[in-house]
Amino acid sequence: MTPPTMLSFTHTDSTPVKNRFERVLLDSQLELQRAPTEILQINVGKKCNQICAHCHVNAGPARTEAMSRQTIDRIVEWLSHTSISTVDITGGAPELNPSFRHLVESVKALGRHVMDRCNLTILFEPGQEELAAFLAQHEVEIVASLPCYEAGNVEEQRGVGVFEKSIRALQLLNTLGYGHDVSRPLHLVYNPVGAHLPGPQAALEDTYKHELLERHGIVFNRLFTITNMPISRFGNWLRRSGQWPQYHQLLLENFNPAAVDGLMCRRTLNIGWRGEVYDCDFNQMLNLSWRNADREPLYLWQLDPASLQTRPILTGEHCFGCTAGAGSSCGGALL
Repeated sequence: MTPPTMLSFTHTDSTPVKNRFERVLLDSQLELQRAPTEILQINVGKKCNQICAHCHVNAGPARTEAMSRQTIDRIVEWLSHTSISTVDITGGAPELNPSFRHLVESVKALGRHVMDRCNLTILFEPGQEELAAFLAQHEVEIVASLPCYEAGNVEEQRGVGVFEKSIRALQLLNTLGYGHDVSRPLHLVYNPVGAHLPGPQAALEDTYKHELLERHGIVFNRLFTITNMPISRFGNWLRRSGQWPQYHQLLLENFNPAAVDGLMCRRTLNIGWRGEVYDCDFNQMLNLSWRNADREPLYLWQLDPASLQTRPILTGEHCFGCTAGAGSSCGGALL
């Protein structure tokens, strides 16, 4: 067996181990630190037109948190002084933020690549009639949620009527070049329905491509499998169903040291709707923000881009979700 990869880290014997995940890293002779930042992931708010059972943001129509235009402009100004190549816009349904299009246009004006984490049904919401054309015009990469190619599983997780709208949305995006043109990538996201790990990503992708093409004439580029994180709405479901301890044990028993090198927290910087800085979107939902010497939250514009690699990554029990099995990230399986 190939020995675990050793990652550069400033950990010393005098540094206290704060949680079980850190202990497992040490026992596996693995150490974790940020690599050069490649992706700036911006969570522009928690308002969404759907209420999904697996949602780690606990997003929904009643949420009011939304990034202001002033905060967006401060983030774009900071970005302009960096070499970060990709901006990943998420939510909620990020398109419901009133300044979503302004953010896309501002980032594209810097010559950076933009990704939109789209739930597909948003394309048919009132006021969003031109959204698909806007995304295509600006060559925004779309990462779209579709937990299954069959209606039953999708609607169990995302709500009645979501599957039919999602299929229509994908067909619309195909007519605009998505999934066909290299400048308009279209990726789908699979989350398991229930308390288990995703199946093999490559095999699922093949099945998705065959079924969606045969049944609906839909094409797409990649399928990303993402492990459900035991936090927020999915965590509450685990507790109510009595599956919380079993799911945690499942993640722990399937810890894969080979997944550590590809963890998204090493190369992604996550920003909350007020501008606070996090290692990942999951840490954001657990309020594990970067803080200054006075334990106050740090905001992106307070950071020197050159200092990012020196900061330790904040971890917790939930990190087993990203290192179980084939690993999990916003870009799908890690192995």
